[in-house]
Amino acid sequence: MADAWLIVGLGNPGPRYELTRHNVGQLVVDELAARRGQGFAAHKANARVAETWLRPGAAKLILAKPNSFMNVSGGPVSSLAKYYGIEPARVVVVHDELDIPFDTIKLKIGGGHGGHNGVRDVAKALATPEFPRVRVGIGRPPGRQDAADWVLDPFGATERKNLPILLGDAADAVEQLVDEGLVAAQQKHHAPRA
Repeated sequence: MADAWLIVGLGNPGPRYELTRHNVGQLVVDELAARRGQGFAAHKANARVAETWLRPGAAKLILAKPNSFMNVSGGPVSSLAKYYGIEPARVVVVHDELDIPFDTIKLKIGGGHGGHNGVRDVAKALATPEFPRVRVGIGRPPGRQDAADWVLDPFGATERKNLPILLGDAADAVEQLVDEGLVAAQQKHHAPRA
């Protein structure tokens, strides 16, 4: 598809993980689907998919949530990219990021995986790290809590109050990335919040 983008929200499957920090990528993709009144349907690539549009007459969006666990996200992402004929440069991966404070969004194309096993597996499956990423900050755990436990915990009460705004901002960042390109999206979303 010439003007199609695959937007993948990384996370873990099942109700146990649904509202955890590690699943914030899937929550952003849920927000993008909700804005368009779209539900998700099972896809043979071991994912749930919603096919929609950025807006009428604009780019097609394939919104996807792999059914696999985070660390093996690459298989479903690669299968979907092949199925829809989408190059890695148009595969937007939305994921949680420990090294960015909560309520902060950063965008980039390529680079390392920063220890994020989901991103690592996607890069391996696509045979390139050169794909756009919308990194949604979840911050580091307080005190001595293990990072692996932190990402699998639900958002705290204060975070939950701000979560709808964060998800909305991240969805805006995805839309702007598709519509106007990386630099425009970075200029808007990397600026300090007023």
